[in-house]
Amino acid sequence: MKIFKRKFTLTLFALVILGVGAIPVYESMIGTSLTVRFGGTVWLPVDEDTPFLSRGLRSALHTPVPEARPGPFEWRRIRAGFDVAELPVLAGGEVVDRILLARIDPARFRFVIHNNPAGVRALDDWMGSLKAALVVNGSYYGRSGLPATPTIIEGTALGPADYDARHGAFIAGEKSARLADLASADWKKLFEGARNAVVSYPLLLARDGSNRAPQSSNWLANRSFLAEDRQGRIIVGTTRDAFFSLGRLAAFLKHAPLDLSIALNLDGGPLACQGIELGDFRRRSCGRWEVQIENGQAKMLPPLWLFSGPPMPVVLAVYPVD
Repeated sequence: MKIFKRKFTLTLFALVILGVGAIPVYESMIGTSLTVRFGGTVWLPVDEDTPFLSRGLRSALHTPVPEARPGPFEWRRIRAGFDVAELPVLAGGEVVDRILLARIDPARFRFVIHNNPAGVRALDDWMGSLKAALVVNGSYYGRSGLPATPTIIEGTALGPADYDARHGAFIAGEKSARLADLASADWKKLFEGARNAVVSYPLLLARDGSNRAPQSSNWLANRSFLAEDRQGRIIVGTTRDAFFSLGRLAAFLKHAPLDLSIALNLDGGPLACQGIELGDFRRRSCGRWEVQIENGQAKMLPPLWLFSGPPMPVVLAVYPVD
């Protein structure tokens, strides 16, 4: 039965890939992204024995899920105020994921949010057009391609005007950036006078050490997050694999040797992308995985972005101040 299920999944996967080959052609004709407009509608059944899944996903689909701990890593200085690192995630005696990190001094680098509602820009497109030191996916967006949470882009407000936000926000000025806990703060007041700002969820780490991530969620995906360390530096993190649920990522970050005081999740799945071009350092990473587990059964969103990269309607870019 298991062999039949595996062959069925592989056959279905191949048919889906063949079918989506025409998607980029159609998207170029209509000038918009089908992924943004319609979201994921086809899901493939998978389990820990599915051969094309990554090591991290197979580990996360095992029962019980092995406990994760941080491996050894070192920060590398690329430029004054900008450090990079890769934090290994160890579980079950092996590396099941890596978190790509950038640590940024907001006095030396400026943070700007960008939006492309048509959803036709992937990471390489953004990197080429913005000429930024770093680009990472932003917070959530709607079927219109516009921000789904309150957002300010270079002083212009986008997203819903009324929004019940109780998780976190990122607020950036000309030479400042910080994260805020919205449990007892009004995002509208925090956004007053802000040059760039965005609300997101869940809060992975509050300043008191707690978190508001859904502990019961078994949604596995590539992840991106923003954090602030105890020296006021902004840390951007993106996972290479999809080992983490939100609850397990929150627990991992609390004990990771990053000196974090607060951490906020960004949108996830395939569009969890990060690119860096600064000095002689280059980094490109985009998500591949999104898996839901319901009633003990796992299903995966197939890679409709296979030929052109996942669309990124909302991104956060980082630029040197000088």
